[in-house]
Amino acid sequence: MSVEKAGSGTDALAWFKSSHSAGDGGQCVETAAGIGAVHVRDSKDATRASLAVQPTAWTAFVEFAAF
Repeated sequence: MSVEKAGSGTDALAWFKSSHSAGDGGQCVETAAGIGAVHVRDSKDATRASLAVQPTAWTAFVEFAAF
C-alpha cells in the first residue's frame, strides 16, 4: 500500500464516486483503476493524497465489505 500526492500521476485517472456516497456531505470516496494499483481518495477533497493498493488487495476488501 502507498500514499500518493494528488497530481502525481493521478490527474489523468478516471475517478468513480461510490454509489453509497450521498450528496449530504457525509463520507464519500472515489476510486480509480491505474496500472498495477487501485487508487482511493476522499471525494470532498480531491487535492489530498490518494491511497494506492494492489488490485488483489482491493478485490479482497470489496468482497469482505460486501458481506
